[in-house]
Amino acid sequence: MLVDCGLFQGFKQLRLRNWAPFPVPPASIDAVVLTHAHLDHSGAIPLLAKGGFRGPVLATPPTRDLCGILLPDSGNLQEKDAEFANRHGFSKHKPAQPLYTKDDAEACLGLFRDVAFDTEHEIAPGLTLRFLIAGHILGAAMALLTWQGRRWLFSGDLGRIGDPTMPDPARVEGADLLLVESTYGDRRHDPRDAEDVLADIIIRTAARSGTVLIPAFAVGRTQSILYHLHRLKAAHRIPDLPIFVDSPMATDATALLQRHPHAHRLSAAECRATCGVARYTRSVEESKAIGANRYPKVVISASGMATGGRVLHHIKAFAPDRRNTILFSGFQAGGTRGAQMLAGVPSVKIHGHYVPIEAELADLPMLSAHADGEEILAWLRGFTHAPAQTYVVHGEPNAADTLRHRIEEELRWPARVPEHGETVDLP
Repeated sequence: MLVDCGLFQGFKQLRLRNWAPFPVPPASIDAVVLTHAHLDHSGAIPLLAKGGFRGPVLATPPTRDLCGILLPDSGNLQEKDAEFANRHGFSKHKPAQPLYTKDDAEACLGLFRDVAFDTEHEIAPGLTLRFLIAGHILGAAMALLTWQGRRWLFSGDLGRIGDPTMPDPARVEGADLLLVESTYGDRRHDPRDAEDVLADIIIRTAARSGTVLIPAFAVGRTQSILYHLHRLKAAHRIPDLPIFVDSPMATDATALLQRHPHAHRLSAAECRATCGVARYTRSVEESKAIGANRYPKVVISASGMATGGRVLHHIKAFAPDRRNTILFSGFQAGGTRGAQMLAGVPSVKIHGHYVPIEAELADLPMLSAHADGEEILAWLRGFTHAPAQTYVVHGEPNAADTLRHRIEEELRWPARVPEHGETVDLP
C-alpha cells in the first residue's frame, strides 16, 4: 500500500527524481491512499498507472473531483512545455518529452474510489482506513490506518487553526506511529491581518497605475485570495479594479466550492460572492490580452511558485515594469523561481531567456494553508496517547529538524527525520 504519490518540486536535483523508476514495481502496489489533491501528493499517480498500477486510489470525494482537474491539467502543461521547448530549441533534450500526457492523467482517474470522512473502509482483511479532516484545502485528510489493533497516522498536510475558509484539523486521541508534516516546522506565520496587507499593496500599486500579479496555487490559495478580495471590495477598502483569474484549472477548482458545501466554512452566499468577484479567462487569446493591457488590475494565475503555467508569461510581461507588483501568496520551495525572486535576484530565466525583475516584490506569508510550528505543536498536544515513534516528514531540512527537536524537547516523544529511501520495520 502507498500513502500519497506526488511529484518532486523545487531544486533540479529533486525534480530529476520524477524521471527515476519507482522504487518498487507499480503493479506490486495494491492500493494508494491519497490525503489530498496537491501535485506534491497526487501528481505522480498517472506515472504509477502508466507503469502498471491498477488501483484503487482511495480519496475523499472533493479530492477525487480536484484530481479530475489537476492531473489532466498537469499532463497538458507538461505536453505544452515540452512542445514550447522543442519549438524554441532551449531544452537540453532532443526532443524534450513530457513526464506524462493529458491522456495518461485521464486514464488514471478511473482508478479513484470515494471514501467519506470519518467512516471505516476496509482496504484488505484486517487493514482499515479512516479519513480525518486535515483542513488545508478542500477535501484534505489525515489517513488513520489500523492493522492488528495498531494505529498508524499520516498527517498529510495540516491546515491552520481558525482558517476563514477551511475547517480546523480534527483532534486525534493518539496513534502508535505518526508521520507528521513539517513544511513550516521552523517558523511562525506573520501575525498581521492578511486583508490589511493585501489592501495596502493593491492601493499602493494602483496609485502608480500598476498591475498586481499574484502567482497562486490553483487549488486552495486562489480561492482564499478571492475570498479576501471579495471582502475588501464589499467594504470599499480597495479601488474597484478588475480582477482576473487566468488559470482554467483555478476556475474549475473555484466552482467546486459550491459543489462541496460541507467541506469548507463558507456559507452559500459567501461562496457565490467569492466566486463572483473575478473574471475568469480560459482561452490563450484572453490570457494574452491581459498581459498586453497596462491598465491597473489584479491578476491571479498559476502556478504559485512560478514553476510553470500561464503565470510565467505574465511575469515576462509585468516584471520588467517597476509600476507593477508581483505578490507571492504562500510557501516557495527552494530552487523555484518564486524563491529566487523573493531572495532578490535581478532576473529569472523563463523559456530560455532572462527576464529582469524591476517590479515591486511582496509576499503574503500569513495566507499559508499549512500549520506553522506552533500550530503543529498545539495539534500534537491534543493527543492523549503519545505515539511510540514520530517521523517528521514533508519539510526542508531545517524545518523538519527544528520540529523534531521541539517534539523531543517539549513533548518528550521519540522523534526523528527519516532519510529519503529509508526502510523501517514496523512492530
